[in-house]
Formats: sequence, C-alpha cells, structure tokens
Amino acid sequence: MSNPDGEPVLFAEHGSSWWPLLWGPLFAVLGAAVEALTGPVHWLAWFLIGGGLFGGALVWVSARRKVYLVRLTTETLTQGREHVAVEKLVAVTDVGAPAGARILGGGWSVPRRTTEVPVRLADGTVALAWARDYDGLVDALRRVVEAGAGHVE
Repeated sequence: MSNPDGEPVLFAEHGSSWWPLLWGPLFAVLGAAVEALTGPVHWLAWFLIGGGLFGGALVWVSARRKVYLVRLTTETLTQGREHVAVEKLVAVTDVGAPAGARILGGGWSVPRRTTEVPVRLADGTVALAWARDYDGLVDALRRVVEAGAGHVE
C-alpha cells in the first residue's frame, strides 16, 4: 500500500468506511417495498428521501475520513489534517502523557474509541498521537523512530 506521494504506508486507519452510504438508499427501497404492499408507491418521494440520506451520509463519511485519518509513512505521521515529519519524533516508548499535552490532529481530546500514544518530539515536548489499533501504531512508530535514531540529535 502506498500514499499519494508514493511513500510506503507502514500503518493506516481510515476514519470511516464507505458502506454507510448505502443506508439511505436501502431505507428508501425498503420504504417503497412496504408502501407497495399497502397501496400506490410514491416513487419521487422515496427517490428524494434516498438521495437526501445518501447526501447526508456522504458528507459525514468524507468528513470522518479526513478528520480521523491516521497514516504513517517513512517520512510523515498524519493525524487527521496534521502532518508531522518522522524526523521530529524521537521517542515512543517510556514517554509519559503530561496533563495538557498537545493532541496531534487538533481537538480537545483524542477521538472517541481511540487510544492515546504519547510521543516525544525533537523539541522536547510530548504530544499525543492516537489510533484505534494502539499496538499497531506503537509498533510502527517504534520501528520508524529506531530506524531514524541516527539522524536525530
């Protein structure tokens, strides 16, 4: 798997899958089917309902895929819309999470159903990365940080 820049992706989580887009049209089909059993079907209404629900789901899914994206390449850690150069990461293990640590990707706290991963940055500060698969992200970050340890002072 590679990202748009052509770098190999070492870890990735998408904020959402695309299957929720089917909920609205399926609801409209089921509604039309039930209506067909009881009398005439209002096709235009069901088409508009299905299209409206599809449009709402499209906005929701695309926003989640941008805001809750986690991607680690050999060069960049992406958390939501924030990109951190891997060379700025100096430690992943034995890093405590101080109160008030900056959340990567913005926000007041790590996203729901994710686990925080404290990382020490080259400037000495600690920031909180996050992912649903805590162990997967920590392992990938550890490999990248250890591989680049000779480059960071």
